Amino acid sequence: MIGLLGQKESMEFMRLGVVYVHLLACCVAIGLVFASDVAMVKDLLKGRVSSGHDNDHMASLQKSVSNALLFLWITGAAIIGIDYLDKGMTYFANPKLQAKVIIVLLLTFNGMLLHRYVLPAMLKAGSLLDLHVNVRMFALFSGALSGVSWLYAAMLGVGRPLAWKYSLTELLMAYPVLIVLGFAMMLALTQWARSRSAAAPAEETWLFAGIPAR
Repeated sequence: MIGLLGQKESMEFMRLGVVYVHLLACCVAIGLVFASDVAMVKDLLKGRVSSGHDNDHMASLQKSVSNALLFLWITGAAIIGIDYLDKGMTYFANPKLQAKVIIVLLLTFNGMLLHRYVLPAMLKAGSLLDLHVNVRMFALFSGALSGVSWLYAAMLGVGRPLAWKYSLTELLMAYPVLIVLGFAMMLALTQWARSRSAAAPAEETWLFAGIPAR
């Protein structure tokens, strides 16, 4: 009996350590994604185009987020394994767990697409605004999916009261809505930035000719 209690206590401490690393990886990834998104929005508002330094930063950011996602997979699988040993197969029927797995799978697949298609196109074009319209739409949607997914997964991770209380459909109901809203906001912002950048050369021409712009 004492041996079983000691073993259970050891498993709890092990789970605590794994959850701590899992939380750190999630915080790092969310912080990097959020900082990058804020910087991109600021650049769009200022009409600034990306430089070579920005491209290097983007490649480094992608690598850091990929590493954080890998740590999330490893630690998440460890947490699931520990909880399975404690609770059995009924643990997998938890809708909150199912929702988290679905979102992380989407994050992983989306990250692969970003790394394979969007990042090379961005490095080649030098600016989000200079991408071909189809590629730009895909980049905006993937970015919205990534940002919303990280925050939504974090919300599910800390939302212990959500476990077994809501169905999978109810837990994911707001997820696609937030993605669409994020995509629409970024689409409107990029369209405004493109219009502003297109008007800038004409204004510079008038000034160069010695005629006031206003």
